[in-house]
Amino acid sequence: MMHKYKSTEARNCLAEKRVAFVGDSRIRQLFYSFTKIIDPERREDGNKHEDISFEEDTSSLNVDFLWYPEANNSLKERLISWIHETTAKPDVVILGAASWSIKLHRGSSETLQQYKVNLTAIAVYLERLAEDGEVYWVLQEPVNEGVLSENRKMITNQQLDLYNEAAVDVINSSKRNGRSRIKLLAASRQAALETISQSDDGLHVPESTRDVGAMVLMNSLCNKILRPIDGSCCQTIPPLNFLQKLAVFLFLGSALILLALHVFGINRHRRPVPPDVESLEEKKPVTAAVPFSPKAPFHALCRMGVIMGYFYLCDRADMFMKEQKFYTHSTFFIPLVYIFVLGVFYSENSKETKLLNREQTDEWKGWMQLVILIYHISGASAFIPVYMHVRVLVAAYLFQTGYGHFSFFWLKGDFGLYRVCQVLFRLNFLVLVLCVVMDRPYQFYYFVPLVTFWFVIIYATLALWPQILQKRANSSGVWHLGVLMKLLGLLLFICFFAFSQGIFESIFSMWPISKLFELHGSIHEWWFRWKLDRFAVIHGMVFAFIYLVLQKRQVLSEGKGEILLPGKISNLLLLFSVISFITYSIWASSCKTKTECNEMHPYISVVQILSFILIRNIPGYARSVYSSFFAWFGKISLELFICQYHIWLAADTKGILVLIPGNPSLNIMVSTFIFVCVAHEISLITNDLAQVVIPKDSVALLKRLGATGIFSLVVLLLSRSGQPSPGA
Repeated sequence: MMHKYKSTEARNCLAEKRVAFVGDSRIRQLFYSFTKIIDPERREDGNKHEDISFEEDTSSLNVDFLWYPEANNSLKERLISWIHETTAKPDVVILGAASWSIKLHRGSSETLQQYKVNLTAIAVYLERLAEDGEVYWVLQEPVNEGVLSENRKMITNQQLDLYNEAAVDVINSSKRNGRSRIKLLAASRQAALETISQSDDGLHVPESTRDVGAMVLMNSLCNKILRPIDGSCCQTIPPLNFLQKLAVFLFLGSALILLALHVFGINRHRRPVPPDVESLEEKKPVTAAVPFSPKAPFHALCRMGVIMGYFYLCDRADMFMKEQKFYTHSTFFIPLVYIFVLGVFYSENSKETKLLNREQTDEWKGWMQLVILIYHISGASAFIPVYMHVRVLVAAYLFQTGYGHFSFFWLKGDFGLYRVCQVLFRLNFLVLVLCVVMDRPYQFYYFVPLVTFWFVIIYATLALWPQILQKRANSSGVWHLGVLMKLLGLLLFICFFAFSQGIFESIFSMWPISKLFELHGSIHEWWFRWKLDRFAVIHGMVFAFIYLVLQKRQVLSEGKGEILLPGKISNLLLLFSVISFITYSIWASSCKTKTECNEMHPYISVVQILSFILIRNIPGYARSVYSSFFAWFGKISLELFICQYHIWLAADTKGILVLIPGNPSLNIMVSTFIFVCVAHEISLITNDLAQVVIPKDSVALLKRLGATGIFSLVVLLLSRSGQPSPGA
């Protein structure tokens, strides 16, 4: 993967350095493209066949082009003078030559032999320069022989290949201490193989091609200094930090304990039925449950350790390749058709026909998650209409968060600490482990902080006095007014913060809260994510309240095959829903910028969500069936969303993981299979550990929370003390 350097990044990387481009007109092209990265306003105003200088005063950077079209004694003398100089000696040298030698001597074999002799003599001094700096030899790009002028007809691709082979042989044979310090730069040549037909004169490559070569060169020079996550070449693997070493110790220790327990014959193990994160209603087994074995948590941690090792190898170690995303309509829409055909094929009868029943919400989460995965891997965020529709899907997830948790608290009235800890553990376990193993801040996995925050807000809204439940509300309609007042208070709370960015930032910038919400030292990303879907959760809560009240009053017909509402009302609502879908798609297609569309999104996304719910639930036959294919993915949607960051995508979602180079179709099949299996296994591991880590006994739970709080505080203090002071 190639990081696209901005001018500020290039200046910071190359500050107080001297860079020398040495060669013919092709090297001059590379020089211009390189300096344009540093200064995009730079003009190609130098004279042909002369030296050209470029200075960037703010960073004390000097980039020079020196006209040496042949590898001869003049070039060798220049290199010798640099070796003996201290002040004007370049830190980076980029050079290459061949086309002029072919042109002047009409491609004779004697000239090729002399080229080898000269280059052999020059390579000695290049190696010495590379001891204190960096030296690159640029391989010759191909030519478009049919377009070359008469005085260049002797410069053929066959001749250039011979000269390239000679240069590679000489440089590889100039090894000192077992390896050559001179680096071969072949990026422009590789790109020119596809684009040389677009050359105006047949010799000089198109500007877009030389820009690729310049950007690759910038990556080679700067990646090891600035360490951009999407620059996958030329970086060393950073050493493990304290928390990563602690994680390794924990996983290895668990393996040793598991081995010891196995040796002593303690094999009893039961995997409980996982409760749903939204409702946490456990299905009671028919037979008496076997109590957890001591092996269970260590077995789960061992599996987690192996999985985390795979995560680290995929996206932190330099083991697997990564590639850039390139969006086309076919890469997004064709997979979309495939999965929806599969989803329809695996249709089954629902066990219940209530509005938004469990199978239906799992199905909803499943197909939305699959769409989001395709959206991410295809790079479809570059296409604004798709981006806006996916924004509605994210809002729908948050809508379900509000709907699910409100429904549970309203119906069950369970505000106990056990359930709160269960939900928080299941939402955050994987992300917290990844924060440690992958050395990423909590806010990096933005969706989990978002749903965690909103769960806490929902809990606080409904748990605070007076606690109004359905049982209490049935006795008097006044209590319904009390719920509406609470929801109104929550709406005012949201609006206040939405229009008070300064207060919002000052609250979430306070230590230690800032540790949860900062990304790259700022909470701007958290502000953006929170504001973008700020009303989605309360929309879900209001919808749940209205639906449950109507259900209790028996206004809705939810029997099998029954239409949800009276005929005329249902037809009007269905017509409204279809029109709203079409209108939204037209509006999204007319958007000019993401910023413009995002301003409207919080206010109109709920219309699309409600339209989908109505279309999916008003017809009785639609409520009676669901897609088991989508529902299966819906049960692991959270794990899929998080795992994609590192083992399906790569470079923290900037690129695509390549397990099988050279075969994109096979690669995507293999990586997807592993990715889905890992997400499913992590879901099971999270369930196993939740049963052990979160005890039902309140005293034991409080003790563990206290210990966890103390440990977290110690880690935060250590991380804070390890940060440099602002003036450092």
